[in-house]
Amino acid sequence: MPKVGMEPIRRNALVQATIQEIGQAGSLDVTVGQIARRAGMSTALAHHYFGGKDQIFLAAMRHILTIYGASVRGALIGATDPRDRLERIVRANFEPGNFRHDVIAAWLTFYVQAHTLPEPGRLLSVYQRRLRSNLLHELRPLCGGRAEDVARLLGALIDGLYLRAALGEGMEGETAAASVMDVADRLIEKRT
Repeated sequence: MPKVGMEPIRRNALVQATIQEIGQAGSLDVTVGQIARRAGMSTALAHHYFGGKDQIFLAAMRHILTIYGASVRGALIGATDPRDRLERIVRANFEPGNFRHDVIAAWLTFYVQAHTLPEPGRLLSVYQRRLRSNLLHELRPLCGGRAEDVARLLGALIDGLYLRAALGEGMEGETAAASVMDVADRLIEKRT
């Protein structure tokens, strides 16, 4: 069995430190030096592995999105019908691993970066398309031709609850998920 080198371990430590530093600062107003110190290594080593703060932050967001994707896939195991699957997708957005202070702060920073830098913009677009696709797949049998509008509204509500949480006006994840599902059920029941 091949020996795992230090690079993946150090990269992961830097990614984790980035998420924690952004969570503590509440913004991307952190230095590579702060991130490196939290990870227990030199600034030069952090630059060696990632090149700069933008690249470290992008790696951190990829990590967050990977965990989020695994949460959604795991939540869907054993789902019985479209309504059950929809609820599981929504709840995955607000489970503790995805809806905690440092991750929420990273998301807020990610949205800001996505408007100014091409690579975060592309990554955000991939995330948004995947969320829309997941929601649409479950909403089509539940509300037919209105599925597109309902998916857009639910996506905006999820994003809005993350924004509120980042601004300190949030609610617990379980309550947030229940609120989204309450709105979803009302929109599904509204037949036109």
